[in-house]
Amino acid sequence: MKTKMLRQPTPPGEILLHEFLIPLGVSQSAFARHVGWTQPKVNEIVTGKRGITPETAMVFADAFNTTPQLWLNLQLSLDLWRAQQKHKPVKRLAGIAS
Repeated sequence: MKTKMLRQPTPPGEILLHEFLIPLGVSQSAFARHVGWTQPKVNEIVTGKRGITPETAMVFADAFNTTPQLWLNLQLSLDLWRAQQKHKPVKRLAGIAS
């Protein structure tokens, strides 16, 4: 049985900002310098304009002692929720003989 998520999952950029950067007292600019990125790239992740890629997830995992799966799962949950909002259901495929 399919269930539809009612509320939008927390975007990974919000988790980055509110659960990691702010508690650590690290600015977006300082984090960008630390990982060798530009500040606009970090800001695009924080504001949700850029998603989490496997490469990004590995950098976050290294920097924050987490797993890449944490970051990828956050992104996947958000992507699935967004897809559900646009999805037009199709009839179930029933017993087509090959």
